[in-house]
Amino acid sequence: MQAHCAAKPGAWPDWPWEHDGFPVFKVGPGERGKIFAFLGDTGVGVKAGPSREVADEWLHRYPGSASVMAYIGRAGWNDLAFDGAIPDDELLEAVDESYRLVVERLPKKLRPESWDA
Repeated sequence: MQAHCAAKPGAWPDWPWEHDGFPVFKVGPGERGKIFAFLGDTGVGVKAGPSREVADEWLHRYPGSASVMAYIGRAGWNDLAFDGAIPDDELLEAVDESYRLVVERLPKKLRPESWDA
């Protein structure tokens, strides 16, 4: 998952919580970079939809393996578990969609040059 996140245009890892040893992946320059994936040992946090209603589709498809992220869930962020219930290709697609949603909200001058909408 780290390699997939790192391969996105303009993506870079950050470790805001040194104690857990897992990075978040951001896109955009330096302090203006925005998170598109929260990596952990048991799953990944992603922007699962532009609204909570869209993100809730994951909860219905994968009860027990998809959950609303604490603190930022109301904005469409979900935790997706690496427990085998969600196929790997769907986890990768979820990261791709999260990246797309985050980059679209960046000012054009901060978007990666090689990014296509």
